[in-house]
Formats: sequence, C-alpha cells, structure tokens
Amino acid sequence: MTSNAALLNRPGKSATGSDFAPLLREIKAAGLLERRTGAYAMSIIVNLLCLAAVVAGLILLGNSWLTLLLAVPAAVFTTRAAFFGHDAGHQQIGRSRRLHDSIGRLHANLLLGMSYGWWNDKHNRHHANPNHTDKDPDVAAGVLIWTLDQAAGRTGLHAWLTRHQAGIFFPLLTLEGFALKVSGITYLLARRPRRKAVLELSLIATHFALYFGGLLMVVPLPKAIAFAALHQALFGLHLGSVFAPNHKGMEMPSADTHWGHLEKQVRTSRNVNGHPVTDWMMGGLNYQIEHHLFPNMPRSNLRHAQAAVRAYCHHAGIPYLSTGIIDSYAQGLRHMHEVGAQLRQASALPADAKRAS
Repeated sequence: MTSNAALLNRPGKSATGSDFAPLLREIKAAGLLERRTGAYAMSIIVNLLCLAAVVAGLILLGNSWLTLLLAVPAAVFTTRAAFFGHDAGHQQIGRSRRLHDSIGRLHANLLLGMSYGWWNDKHNRHHANPNHTDKDPDVAAGVLIWTLDQAAGRTGLHAWLTRHQAGIFFPLLTLEGFALKVSGITYLLARRPRRKAVLELSLIATHFALYFGGLLMVVPLPKAIAFAALHQALFGLHLGSVFAPNHKGMEMPSADTHWGHLEKQVRTSRNVNGHPVTDWMMGGLNYQIEHHLFPNMPRSNLRHAQAAVRAYCHHAGIPYLSTGIIDSYAQGLRHMHEVGAQLRQASALPADAKRAS
C-alpha cells in the first residue's frame, strides 16, 4: 500500500460529483481494494472460537442465573458474525461469488437465524440510493419516520410513535434482532424461485433447532427464554447502534436531486471518528463514507482510505462529516425529534382548536 502522503499528492483541480474516477484510481493504486482473504479467514476463525467459548461457558455454568451474563459476549460476537455476513454480501472477502454466498449463509442464516438473501437485496438498494425516501428501504416510513412528508396524516399509535420517536429509538433497537429474523423469513416465504429460499429456510430452521435445543440441554425453559430474550435484545441494540449514526440526520435527496456518485454517497453519510475501541466495536463501519464510496473494499482497509477521501472531497467542495460517537447519535436524535414536532404541537392543542383546524 502507498502512504497517505502519496495519496494526498494530487492536483489542486476542483472536482464535481461526476469526477469519481481520479479518486478510484488513487485508491486502486494504493492497493486498498485488494482482497485480504487470509486475514478474513483468521478473523472468522477467531470469532467462531469466541462463540464456542460462550457455549462452553453456558455448559460449565449449567443451571444458574449467572448464564445470563454470557448474553453480553454472545451479543458482541454474534454482531461480529453479522459484520462478516455484511462483508460477504459486498464481495469483500475473496474472488468467488459462491464463496461469498457460502460465508454469508453460514453467518446470517445458520449463526444468526436471518436471511442472507433478504438482507443482501435490501442493503444493495440502500447503497444504490442512500437516504432516498422512495428508493432506500432503510428510510421508508414504518415504525419510525424520517421526513415531514412521512409524518403528515399519521394518527393513533403511529402518531404517538412519531411524537416520541427520538426518546424511544434506543429502546426500540432492542427489538431489531427479532425484526430482522421475521422480515427475512417473510421475504423467503414469498420468494421465487424457491430453490434458494428453501436452502435459506432450512439453514434458519437448523439455527433455531440448535440454538434453542442447545439452551434447553443446559438450562431449564425459564432460563433459556430469559437468555434468548436478553441475547437478542443486546444483539439488536449493538447492531442497531453501529448502523444508526451512519445516515440518520444527513441530507435526504429527492426525485429532483441530481447528484453524481461522489456527492450522493458523501452527502448522505456520516463518519464516526476513529479510535481503537470505536473501530473494533463498530467493525470499521464507522468509516461509512469510505464504505459507501467503495463498498467492495475490505472493511479493515476503510480507515486507510480516509485521508485520501477527505482531501478529495475538500478539493471537490463536498462537505465531509466525521464526528464523535456521542455527537453522531445526538445529530440523528435531533433530526428524529424535529420530524415529530408538528404532531407534538397538534397534540398539545385544546380539543376545540383541533376540531377547528
């Protein structure tokens, strides 16, 4: 790989959103798009051994409420398994699609009980049009909303959720692990052709059989349910906390927005400042701008591309945002709070004023 200093040695020419090719050439010349298959293999093996150690701990503790403490490392290492499934979907690990699909199904379907095919379809649409309310499934109106247009006309429970969405965001993340499983299974049951869907559903069924069967062999039903609930809640919270800072509260293009690839990806993404602990806990996906510009770049290389990308955006006149982890959450929560402002104001009006309006 070339040094950051070499990457920054570029002409001072201004660029536009369509001038992505010079940056791509620099990144390629630096070797940052080269596969790191050996390093991935070692990381995957280490993570599997860590998960095996959690299982061994469950067996050793046996019928004890202390087993609930192991839900914490279980959540951490299953989140890291999700990172490997993510990387397989982006073809970051090797050169064979079959290899990536196998790694993706191993981690998503078998280890996590999620659908690799569903996630891949959804995530690729997100990458193609980040933060676009008509095209990005991650900002479609649902339990949470992201624009004033989405807030208009919401009533009942949906209106209550919108009014309070900033306050309940992190508690809702504890349900994300369950929601990912349900969404994936629903997708597979409706999918055509059926062959791949049957394979994925079989792996998911195997996951649940091994997960709950294994727990019930070690602890009685009440403790098994408690461990599974806590594990999945912490998994959802950890995984959601990794992805939440990346785009929430950033610019949201519309059908009238005409940005090139560079602008579209940079203006809608936010980095979280690098730190050894942050980088490890977020799997390197805190370098979200670099990830969106180069989705097939091995995750461990993203931080090495940051200096070049930041400088290039400066020359292009495109705002490049990298902030602290707390500030990143605060920005997203402020945006969610502002989106619900109109409904909060409407709910505060006297009954006569509401009828008149």
